[in-house]
Amino acid sequence: MKELLELLESNAKLGENDIAVMLSMDVEEVSKKIKELENNKTILKYITLVNWERVGEEKVSALIEVRMTPQRDVGFDAVAERISRFPEVRSVRLVSGTYDLAVNIEGKTMREVSHFVATKLATIEGVVSTTTHFVLKTYKQDGVIIEDEEEDRRLVVSP
Repeated sequence: MKELLELLESNAKLGENDIAVMLSMDVEEVSKKIKELENNKTILKYITLVNWERVGEEKVSALIEVRMTPQRDVGFDAVAERISRFPEVRSVRLVSGTYDLAVNIEGKTMREVSHFVATKLATIEGVVSTTTHFVLKTYKQDGVIIEDEEEDRRLVVSP
């Protein structure tokens, strides 16, 4: 099961036939296991990682640190779930350290991201403070190096 998940995590485009060959399994067995993993929410989603700059689409990403007061009986969960429901939010994680949540968001402009923080995020009951860090450049995302144009560093030899 672990090997199947690792294969799909590294390449979601692998077909069931290819997986069956790689794992020495029957195609039907692979299909059944994948369906089971999807149904029990082990496999949550298949994604395509896009370099939007290559198609001229600019997006603004930000990491927002959120300090909050935990709520009785639910701790940080209720506020984290509320933040998770905003469409601008890409991820929400409970973290250790000075801040409680690390929230990644995406917008079309810096103004749009700033507006989200000021009017939606900072106004949630229990949120004490936020610190916003705008992403200037992404070098690696989800294990993938974004601009992998390694130059040839060999010395030119001429006769």
